[in-house]
Amino acid sequence: MKQVLVAGEINVDLVLQGYSEFPVPGREVLVEDFAMVLGSASAIMAMGLARLGTPVAFAGRVGEDLWGRFCLDEMAGRGIDLSRVIRGGGLKTGITVSITSPNDRALVTYLGAISALTAGDVPHEALAGMGHLHVSSFFFQDGLRPGLADLFAHARTAGLTTSLDTGFDPSGQWDGGLRATLRETDLFFPNEVELRALAGCEDPAEGLRRLENGRTRVVVKLGRDGAMTLDGGRVLRVPAFPVEPIDTTGAGDSFNAGFLHRWLADAPLHECLRLGAACGALSTLGLGGTACQPTREQAEALLGSHA
Repeated sequence: MKQVLVAGEINVDLVLQGYSEFPVPGREVLVEDFAMVLGSASAIMAMGLARLGTPVAFAGRVGEDLWGRFCLDEMAGRGIDLSRVIRGGGLKTGITVSITSPNDRALVTYLGAISALTAGDVPHEALAGMGHLHVSSFFFQDGLRPGLADLFAHARTAGLTTSLDTGFDPSGQWDGGLRATLRETDLFFPNEVELRALAGCEDPAEGLRRLENGRTRVVVKLGRDGAMTLDGGRVLRVPAFPVEPIDTTGAGDSFNAGFLHRWLADAPLHECLRLGAACGALSTLGLGGTACQPTREQAEALLGSHA
Protein backbone atom coordinates (compact mmCIF):
# COMPACT_ATOMS: atom_id res chain seq x y z
CA MET A 1 0.00 0.00 0.00
CA LYS A 2 1.34 3.43 -0.94
CA GLN A 3 2.37 5.64 1.97
CA VAL A 4 0.98 9.19 1.98
CA LEU A 5 2.85 12.27 3.18
CA VAL A 6 0.54 15.07 4.30
CA ALA A 7 2.24 18.47 4.53
CA GLY A 8 0.29 21.14 6.28
CA GLU A 9 -1.21 22.72 9.32
CA ILE A 10 -1.84 21.31 12.77
CA ASN A 11 -4.15 23.09 15.18
CA VAL A 12 -6.67 22.43 17.90
CA ASP A 13 -10.41 23.00 17.46
CA LEU A 14 -12.60 24.27 20.28
CA VAL A 15 -16.04 23.15 19.10
CA LEU A 16 -19.17 24.87 20.45
CA GLN A 17 -22.18 22.93 19.24
CA GLY A 18 -25.93 23.49 19.18
CA TYR A 19 -26.56 27.23 19.45
CA SER A 20 -30.11 28.57 19.66
CA GLU A 21 -29.12 31.71 17.79
CA PHE A 22 -25.81 32.77 16.28
CA PRO A 23 -23.79 35.17 18.49
CA VAL A 24 -23.62 38.84 17.56
CA PRO A 25 -21.47 41.61 19.11
CA GLY A 26 -22.63 42.70 22.53
CA ARG A 27 -24.66 39.57 23.26
CA GLU A 28 -23.96 36.17 24.78
CA VAL A 29 -25.58 32.91 23.71
CA LEU A 30 -25.47 29.40 25.14
CA VAL A 31 -24.60 26.17 23.35
CA GLU A 32 -25.57 22.57 24.07
CA ASP A 33 -22.13 20.95 23.99
CA PHE A 34 -18.39 21.60 23.81
CA ALA A 35 -15.33 19.59 22.85
CA MET A 36 -11.61 20.21 22.42
CA VAL A 37 -10.49 18.15 19.43
CA LEU A 38 -7.76 17.91 16.85
CA GLY A 39 -8.47 20.38 14.09
CA SER A 40 -7.04 21.61 10.78
CA ALA A 41 -7.95 20.29 7.36
CA SER A 42 -4.54 18.67 6.80
CA ALA A 43 -4.49 16.83 10.12
CA ILE A 44 -8.13 15.72 9.85
CA MET A 45 -7.45 14.38 6.36
CA ALA A 46 -4.36 12.51 7.66
CA MET A 47 -6.37 11.05 10.54
CA GLY A 48 -9.09 9.87 8.15
CA LEU A 49 -6.58 8.13 5.90
CA ALA A 50 -4.91 6.42 8.86
CA ARG A 51 -8.30 5.27 10.17
CA LEU A 52 -8.97 3.60 6.80
CA GLY A 53 -5.65 1.76 7.00
CA THR A 54 -3.48 3.89 4.70
CA PRO A 55 0.03 4.45 6.13
CA VAL A 56 0.49 8.19 6.75
CA ALA A 57 3.38 10.49 7.59
CA PHE A 58 3.00 14.18 8.43
CA ALA A 59 5.19 17.26 7.88
CA GLY A 60 4.18 20.41 9.77
CA ARG A 61 4.90 22.82 12.59
CA VAL A 62 3.48 23.14 16.10
CA GLY A 63 4.32 25.20 19.14
CA GLU A 64 5.94 23.67 22.21
CA ASP A 65 2.74 24.20 24.17
CA LEU A 66 -0.31 22.40 25.55
CA TRP A 67 -2.21 22.66 22.26
CA GLY A 68 0.67 21.27 20.22
CA ARG A 69 1.21 18.33 22.57
CA PHE A 70 -2.51 17.54 22.51
CA CYS A 71 -2.58 17.50 18.70
CA LEU A 72 0.50 15.33 18.34
CA ASP A 73 -0.77 12.86 20.94
CA GLU A 74 -4.02 12.52 18.99
CA MET A 75 -2.17 11.93 15.72
CA ALA A 76 0.27 9.46 17.26
CA GLY A 77 -2.73 7.53 18.57
CA ARG A 78 -3.73 6.82 14.97
CA GLY A 79 -0.24 5.59 14.11
CA ILE A 80 0.78 8.62 12.04
CA ASP A 81 4.54 9.07 11.54
CA LEU A 82 5.39 12.45 13.12
CA SER A 83 9.15 12.38 12.57
CA ARG A 84 8.85 15.24 10.02
CA VAL A 85 6.98 17.58 12.40
CA ILE A 86 9.00 20.60 13.63
CA ARG A 87 8.21 21.67 17.20
CA GLY A 88 8.77 24.94 19.02
CA GLY A 89 10.78 27.72 17.38
CA GLY A 90 8.99 30.40 19.37
CA LEU A 91 5.66 29.64 17.67
CA LYS A 92 2.23 29.10 19.19
CA THR A 93 0.06 26.25 17.93
CA GLY A 94 -2.92 27.51 15.95
CA ILE A 95 -6.44 27.45 17.40
CA THR A 96 -9.84 27.46 15.70
CA VAL A 97 -13.09 28.16 17.50
CA SER A 98 -15.84 26.33 15.62
CA ILE A 99 -19.43 27.41 16.31
CA THR A 100 -21.51 24.64 14.79
CA SER A 101 -25.01 23.43 14.11
CA PRO A 102 -26.14 20.25 12.34
CA ASN A 103 -26.31 22.18 9.05
CA ASP A 104 -23.31 24.50 9.01
CA ARG A 105 -20.54 26.09 11.01
CA ALA A 106 -18.66 29.37 11.50
CA LEU A 107 -14.93 29.36 12.23
CA VAL A 108 -12.63 31.85 13.97
CA THR A 109 -8.94 30.99 13.63
CA TYR A 110 -5.64 32.14 15.13
CA LEU A 111 -3.08 30.94 12.60
CA GLY A 112 0.03 30.74 14.80
CA ALA A 113 2.28 27.95 13.51
CA ILE A 114 -0.18 27.18 10.70
CA SER A 115 1.32 29.83 8.42
CA ALA A 116 4.97 29.13 9.35
CA LEU A 117 5.54 25.89 7.42
CA THR A 118 7.60 26.40 4.24
CA ALA A 119 8.51 24.20 1.31
CA GLY A 120 12.03 24.14 2.77
CA ASP A 121 10.57 22.35 5.80
CA VAL A 122 9.62 19.50 3.44
CA PRO A 123 13.03 18.68 1.95
CA HIS A 124 13.48 16.22 -0.87
CA GLU A 125 14.60 13.50 1.51
CA ALA A 126 11.25 13.81 3.33
CA LEU A 127 9.62 12.31 0.23
CA ALA A 128 11.73 9.16 0.34
CA GLY A 129 9.56 6.06 0.55
CA MET A 130 6.34 8.02 -0.08
CA GLY A 131 3.87 7.29 -2.87
CA HIS A 132 1.65 10.37 -2.60
CA LEU A 133 1.85 13.97 -1.30
CA HIS A 134 -1.25 15.83 -0.07
CA VAL A 135 -1.67 19.47 1.02
CA SER A 136 -4.77 21.18 2.43
CA SER A 137 -5.57 24.80 3.41
CA PHE A 138 -3.63 26.34 0.51
CA PHE A 139 -4.76 29.88 1.34
CA PHE A 140 -3.94 29.66 5.06
CA GLN A 141 -0.41 28.39 4.54
CA ASP A 142 1.41 31.64 3.75
CA GLY A 143 4.84 30.07 4.18
CA LEU A 144 4.21 26.94 2.12
CA ARG A 145 2.18 28.47 -0.70
CA PRO A 146 4.98 30.26 -2.64
CA GLY A 147 7.03 27.08 -3.00
CA LEU A 148 4.23 24.56 -3.35
CA ALA A 149 4.21 24.33 -7.17
CA ASP A 150 7.93 23.51 -7.14
CA LEU A 151 7.45 21.01 -4.31
CA PHE A 152 4.70 19.24 -6.23
CA ALA A 153 6.81 19.28 -9.40
CA HIS A 154 9.70 17.64 -7.56
CA ALA A 155 7.32 15.10 -6.03
CA ARG A 156 6.18 14.16 -9.53
CA THR A 157 9.75 13.65 -10.75
CA ALA A 158 10.34 11.48 -7.66
CA GLY A 159 7.41 9.26 -8.69
CA LEU A 160 4.75 10.58 -6.27
CA THR A 161 1.21 11.58 -7.14
CA THR A 162 -0.20 14.74 -5.55
CA SER A 163 -3.46 16.18 -4.27
CA LEU A 164 -4.63 19.58 -3.04
CA ASP A 165 -7.56 21.06 -1.12
CA THR A 166 -7.49 24.86 -1.06
CA GLY A 167 -10.02 25.56 1.66
CA PHE A 168 -11.61 29.01 1.74
CA ASP A 169 -9.67 32.13 0.75
CA PRO A 170 -10.29 34.83 3.41
CA SER A 171 -8.82 37.49 1.07
CA GLY A 172 -11.38 36.76 -1.63
CA GLN A 173 -8.67 36.81 -4.32
CA TRP A 174 -8.60 33.05 -5.07
CA ASP A 175 -5.15 33.18 -6.61
CA GLY A 176 -1.79 33.22 -4.80
CA GLY A 177 -0.18 30.90 -7.35
CA LEU A 178 -3.02 28.39 -7.32
CA ARG A 179 -3.22 27.96 -11.10
CA ALA A 180 0.51 27.23 -11.33
CA THR A 181 0.19 24.73 -8.47
CA LEU A 182 -2.76 22.98 -10.10
CA ARG A 183 -0.66 22.35 -13.20
CA GLU A 184 1.50 20.12 -10.98
CA THR A 185 -1.48 18.51 -9.16
CA ASP A 186 -3.13 15.17 -9.88
CA LEU A 187 -6.25 15.57 -7.68
CA PHE A 188 -7.99 18.78 -6.63
CA PHE A 189 -10.76 18.72 -3.99
CA PRO A 190 -12.76 21.99 -3.86
CA ASN A 191 -16.19 22.26 -2.31
CA GLU A 192 -19.09 23.91 -4.11
CA VAL A 193 -18.35 27.40 -2.75
CA GLU A 194 -14.68 27.16 -3.68
CA LEU A 195 -15.44 25.79 -7.16
CA ARG A 196 -17.90 28.62 -7.79
CA ALA A 197 -15.33 31.24 -6.78
CA LEU A 198 -12.54 29.70 -8.88
CA ALA A 199 -14.59 28.94 -12.00
CA GLY A 200 -16.85 31.98 -11.91
CA CYS A 201 -20.09 30.10 -12.52
CA GLU A 202 -22.96 28.61 -10.52
CA ASP A 203 -23.27 25.24 -12.27
CA PRO A 204 -20.79 22.72 -10.79
CA ALA A 205 -20.55 20.67 -14.00
CA GLU A 206 -19.62 23.77 -15.98
CA GLY A 207 -17.23 24.76 -13.19
CA LEU A 208 -15.44 21.42 -13.54
CA ARG A 209 -15.09 21.98 -17.28
CA ARG A 210 -13.70 25.48 -16.80
CA LEU A 211 -10.99 24.20 -14.47
CA GLU A 212 -9.79 21.46 -16.84
CA ASN A 213 -6.08 21.91 -17.55
CA GLY A 214 -5.20 18.59 -19.17
CA ARG A 215 -3.64 17.18 -15.99
CA THR A 216 -5.69 17.72 -12.84
CA ARG A 217 -8.74 15.69 -11.91
CA VAL A 218 -11.14 18.03 -10.09
CA VAL A 219 -13.52 16.39 -7.61
CA VAL A 220 -16.13 18.77 -6.19
CA LYS A 221 -17.84 18.14 -2.86
CA LEU A 222 -21.49 19.23 -2.94
CA GLY A 223 -22.57 18.62 0.67
CA ARG A 224 -26.12 17.28 0.75
CA ASP A 225 -25.98 16.90 -3.05
CA GLY A 226 -23.11 14.40 -2.97
CA ALA A 227 -19.98 14.73 -5.10
CA MET A 228 -19.07 15.05 -8.76
CA THR A 229 -16.20 14.75 -11.22
CA LEU A 230 -15.79 14.45 -14.98
CA ASP A 231 -14.97 11.12 -16.60
CA GLY A 232 -14.05 11.42 -20.25
CA GLY A 233 -15.85 14.76 -20.39
CA ARG A 234 -19.07 13.34 -18.94
CA VAL A 235 -20.43 14.10 -15.48
CA LEU A 236 -19.99 11.34 -12.92
CA ARG A 237 -21.96 12.02 -9.75
CA VAL A 238 -22.84 10.18 -6.55
CA PRO A 239 -25.48 11.20 -4.00
CA ALA A 240 -24.79 11.94 -0.36
CA PHE A 241 -25.64 9.26 2.19
CA PRO A 242 -28.65 10.09 4.39
CA VAL A 243 -27.50 10.68 7.97
CA GLU A 244 -28.59 12.99 10.78
CA PRO A 245 -25.44 15.10 11.28
CA ILE A 246 -24.30 16.34 14.66
CA ASP A 247 -21.31 18.38 13.47
CA THR A 248 -20.14 18.94 9.88
CA THR A 249 -16.61 20.00 10.88
CA GLY A 250 -14.06 18.24 8.67
CA ALA A 251 -16.60 16.32 6.59
CA GLY A 252 -14.92 17.44 3.38
CA ASP A 253 -11.52 16.36 4.69
CA SER A 254 -12.91 12.92 5.53
CA PHE A 255 -14.35 12.76 2.01
CA ASN A 256 -10.87 13.49 0.66
CA ALA A 257 -9.45 10.65 2.76
CA GLY A 258 -12.02 8.16 1.50
CA PHE A 259 -11.64 9.13 -2.14
CA LEU A 260 -7.84 9.09 -1.95
CA HIS A 261 -7.77 5.73 -0.14
CA ARG A 262 -9.62 4.10 -3.05
CA TRP A 263 -7.86 6.14 -5.76
CA LEU A 264 -4.41 5.05 -4.56
CA ALA A 265 -5.58 1.46 -5.02
CA ASP A 266 -6.51 2.23 -8.67
CA ALA A 267 -10.22 1.69 -8.00
CA PRO A 268 -12.84 2.93 -10.50
CA LEU A 269 -13.80 6.58 -10.06
CA HIS A 270 -17.36 5.70 -9.04
CA GLU A 271 -16.01 3.62 -6.13
CA CYS A 272 -13.67 6.44 -5.11
CA LEU A 273 -16.56 8.90 -5.02
CA ARG A 274 -18.82 6.55 -3.06
CA LEU A 275 -16.22 5.78 -0.39
CA GLY A 276 -15.48 9.49 -0.11
CA ALA A 277 -19.17 10.24 0.37
CA ALA A 278 -19.52 7.47 2.96
CA CYS A 279 -16.52 8.70 4.96
CA GLY A 280 -17.75 12.29 4.83
CA ALA A 281 -21.24 11.31 6.00
CA LEU A 282 -20.09 9.10 8.89
CA SER A 283 -17.66 11.75 10.14
CA THR A 284 -20.57 14.09 10.91
CA LEU A 285 -22.01 11.80 13.60
CA GLY A 286 -19.83 13.20 16.41
CA LEU A 287 -18.30 16.47 17.58
CA GLY A 288 -15.15 17.54 15.74
CA GLY A 289 -13.63 16.25 12.55
CA THR A 290 -11.99 13.02 13.76
CA ALA A 291 -14.11 11.39 16.49
CA CYS A 292 -16.40 9.49 14.09
CA GLN A 293 -14.14 8.95 11.10
CA PRO A 294 -14.87 5.40 9.95
CA THR A 295 -12.67 2.39 9.55
CA ARG A 296 -12.72 0.78 6.11
CA GLU A 297 -15.11 -1.88 7.45
CA GLN A 298 -17.52 0.73 8.84
CA ALA A 299 -17.51 2.72 5.60
CA GLU A 300 -18.06 -0.41 3.53
CA ALA A 301 -20.97 -1.42 5.78
CA LEU A 302 -22.66 1.89 4.93
CA LEU A 303 -21.92 1.33 1.24
CA GLY A 304 -23.37 -2.14 1.45
CA SER A 305 -26.58 -0.90 3.07
CA HIS A 306 -27.09 1.50 0.12
CA ALA A 307 -25.88 -0.76 -2.69
